[in-house]
Amino acid sequence: MNIDKLKEKINKYNIEYSEENIEKLAKFNDLMLEYNKIHNLTSITEENDVIIKHFIDSLLPYKELEENKKIIDIGCGGGFPSVPLAIINEKLNILAVDSIKKKTDFVLSAKNTLNIANLEVKTTRIEDIAFKTEYRESFDIVISRAVASLNTIIEYSAPLLKKHGKIVAYKGSNYQEELDNAKNALNLLKCRVKTIKEYYIEEIDAKRYVIIIEKIDNTPSKYPRGQNKPRTNPL
Repeated sequence: MNIDKLKEKINKYNIEYSEENIEKLAKFNDLMLEYNKIHNLTSITEENDVIIKHFIDSLLPYKELEENKKIIDIGCGGGFPSVPLAIINEKLNILAVDSIKKKTDFVLSAKNTLNIANLEVKTTRIEDIAFKTEYRESFDIVISRAVASLNTIIEYSAPLLKKHGKIVAYKGSNYQEELDNAKNALNLLKCRVKTIKEYYIEEIDAKRYVIIIEKIDNTPSKYPRGQNKPRTNPL
């Protein structure tokens, strides 16, 4: 990856970084492309697209994540947004979770190769991890990008959050429709919309929205529901 091009784009979006951060992001791209030759991680492989649609898109709301907090990325896929976030800010403590082993294998390999000490990786389903004592209601922040509809994300996320923890959900132009459909989930899972951040990505002429949701009370013990119901029959 062209480091000068990467710097130019990151500077444009006022994302703070060190030279080591930039080098790690570039190496992460190289690792991803190599792994992608064997395992289908992403269809986005052209350099400029990776910078804009993966790196910039993942990093836009990085200032919304408080340092030294416990963060979990649910459905991390090939490591977005968790890996770029962990690389850019070493004071973020992130657990990247996905149920697909080929994806978590790659993220773990990237963590070890690039020595990303503030990133942990786990292969599991959210419905399973949410009922484990060491994880339930233990995180300060849940991040989610391109995982599911907002009502589904809330059901997956709320059981993992401490009271007054927050969901940081990356969304596109249909965010308002998703918000409207999530009213029941917000009510049942004791959450409220705190704020909505809007970002504009000039290169692709698209707006991105980050919906920040606060958990205001403890999650009822029956959530999240099993048998994939959060997706097939969302609240």
